[in-house]
Amino acid sequence: MLVKTFQAADMSEALKMVKAEMGLDAMILSSKKERRKGIMGLFSKPYFAVTAALEQKAPSRPNPYRERAERELSTKEEFQNSMLAPLARELRELKERVETLARKDAEKSAPPVFRMEKPAEEVRTFQPEKESTPRTFAKEEMEEIKKLLLNAVAAREQKASKPVAFPEVNAPETSVKNLSDDFDLSEEALELLAKELRSEEVGADGIHSLLELIRPAAELGEEIEALRERLVDAFANVIKCSGPLRLKKNGARIMAIVGPTGVGKTTTIAKLAAMYALNRGARVAMVTTDNFRVGAIEQLKTYSKIMDVPLEVAATAKELETVLAKHADKDLILIDTAGRSPKDREKLEELKVYLESHPAIETYLCISATTRDREMNDIVANFSVLPITRLLFTKLDESESYGCIVNAQVRNKYPLSYFTTGQKVPEDIEVATARKLANLVLRESER
Repeated sequence: MLVKTFQAADMSEALKMVKAEMGLDAMILSSKKERRKGIMGLFSKPYFAVTAALEQKAPSRPNPYRERAERELSTKEEFQNSMLAPLARELRELKERVETLARKDAEKSAPPVFRMEKPAEEVRTFQPEKESTPRTFAKEEMEEIKKLLLNAVAAREQKASKPVAFPEVNAPETSVKNLSDDFDLSEEALELLAKELRSEEVGADGIHSLLELIRPAAELGEEIEALRERLVDAFANVIKCSGPLRLKKNGARIMAIVGPTGVGKTTTIAKLAAMYALNRGARVAMVTTDNFRVGAIEQLKTYSKIMDVPLEVAATAKELETVLAKHADKDLILIDTAGRSPKDREKLEELKVYLESHPAIETYLCISATTRDREMNDIVANFSVLPITRLLFTKLDESESYGCIVNAQVRNKYPLSYFTTGQKVPEDIEVATARKLANLVLRESER
């Protein structure tokens, strides 16, 4: 390496000397303003000493991909390179940090990255300025770039969502991303509730109707427990219930219970009779048309004696009409019917004749809550040849899930009337409500 010091009256002249002797590859090691030593130096003009070095390199092959050859640097540009080299190195380090952070976030987002050319090349592209301002312009620009890079590094480290260099472009994208995150969270909460409903065998129609009512609250970001409370309230808007049987001021209220065999029709008749006769003091009469099942009449006779409620047997539609006329002064007449197979069309037609013998008869379809959903759907569809007005569900205490009740009501639109939960008379019967069903389906009592 060749090292030499050049002296001149001004810096410009010294750099020209370096260029003339060492060429464009010379490296400025130092530059300083000095006076000559000794007493005489006090009265002499100062001079500039520039120390330069030149390292001999093997000639490099031209780059075939370069668009154009680099032009020669002026003396002014060489001076800028030498004085601003430390700042350029610092900027390169900052740039490397920014690009490293950007690569880590590349999989999640791809915002525009602020890029700059190498500082040395950037200085070389400056057009010649007036001699009075070149150094000030380059320094100000480099300081501005440094500030932008520092801001970018700080923003990346704080996981900022906006790139510093392009706030207007990225602001809308950030808003969309935040909305998308909220949307994802709301869908996750709704899917969790849908999963709970499916585990209780609630059908797609019921799930859709219920979740659509709480979707606005989910999209506003409510917590899962708050949404579950809203879901309980949503049952009231989806599930229709008739409420308790209301007695008439004039005339008897006539209620007939129909359904498949073994669902608890006779016991339910006894519970309703006890509820109104013993608890409310109403005048009640019981009628049975079930002369097929062994012990059915004897069972009702036992309840009749305990409650002091009259019991009549009507084997034909004509006899039923006569019995109803006989007890027209009662507040409530309860009719127990023989169990019928949903697939026995002929027996269902016979039962229809019984029920149409008096226009005031209200027909309640009694179904066990332990019935599978597909079978329940068939039961309701086949028994619909009768003038069904309400649904009554028994054996809730024996059921493992309650979604079938929701499905039956939503699909067929018949309101729910009563739930029975055991064999005790009259304790194990209650008026069906949407909140009660919601608590059963969502297992609120177990939380």
